[in-house]
Amino acid sequence: MAPKKGLGKGLDSLIVGELEKMPTKKQKTETGQIVEKIIEKPIEIKVKLSEIEPNRGQPRKEFNEDTLDELADSIRVYGVLQPLLVQKEEGYYKIIAGERRWRAAKKVGLKEVPVIIKDYTPQQVVEISLIENIQREDLNPIEEAQAFKRLLDEFKLKQDQLAERVAKSRVVITNALRLLKLDERVQDMLIHEMISAGHGRALVAIEEKEEQYNMALRIVDERLSVRETEKIVKNLLQPKSKKEKIVFSESEELAYQHMQDRIKEIFGSKVNIHKKDKNKGKIEIEYYSVDELERLLELFDKLKN
Repeated sequence: MAPKKGLGKGLDSLIVGELEKMPTKKQKTETGQIVEKIIEKPIEIKVKLSEIEPNRGQPRKEFNEDTLDELADSIRVYGVLQPLLVQKEEGYYKIIAGERRWRAAKKVGLKEVPVIIKDYTPQQVVEISLIENIQREDLNPIEEAQAFKRLLDEFKLKQDQLAERVAKSRVVITNALRLLKLDERVQDMLIHEMISAGHGRALVAIEEKEEQYNMALRIVDERLSVRETEKIVKNLLQPKSKKEKIVFSESEELAYQHMQDRIKEIFGSKVNIHKKDKNKGKIEIEYYSVDELERLLELFDKLKN
């Protein structure tokens, strides 16, 4: 499988010196002379598995057991080929990149694994964890969106800066963040792959959460495609066509006003005629006491007889 264009650059720029890099770099001395300075390569050491702990703040929360089993089978035969990237904490080593390898190594029953120890800022830790998972396509859409949001909110990055760091376009990041507006039940459906990110983006247009969730259930029940979902949502959001307002001529308005006044005289109460169209409508008679209502009923009885 060909590597994803641009992603390697994003990770290399953060893990300076971790990957294979040129062993020397030019540096100017105090006298102005340019010399070659040897760059120290990261040292790989073996660390007990019991001394390593996952990064609780890493973007990925869901791990597929089937793919972990496959990785464990590979480790059982060939060992851990790529060292874990860790950071020294008080009393343990925190995983920056390589939690899948750590989990698979535990399945196999290894006692120790190769690691490279580096020191990073909290922002770099999040960025590296995010980029590694993006490269492997290990994050579900909600995990990815939450990681983007954390980098924007917690570390005050702008969207164009974030796009450059993770080698994604601004459009991709904007669309990912929109998924966090979904109802939590719909987000859970996305996490468990009941619906796709494309379905989720279509559902974001529905503001009412219950209606949003019901539409998500319909997607699952009817196995709707993203295109079908977009069409249904568009129809749902279209404003209902307003009924054409009936326009009455001046003479017709005067006739209705005259009839309204005549009915008022007959009943002795305030009367309103509400016209629905030129042939239909309703008459509203107001009363202000029980006695007046009884008087109106007596009048109706007389009219009936």
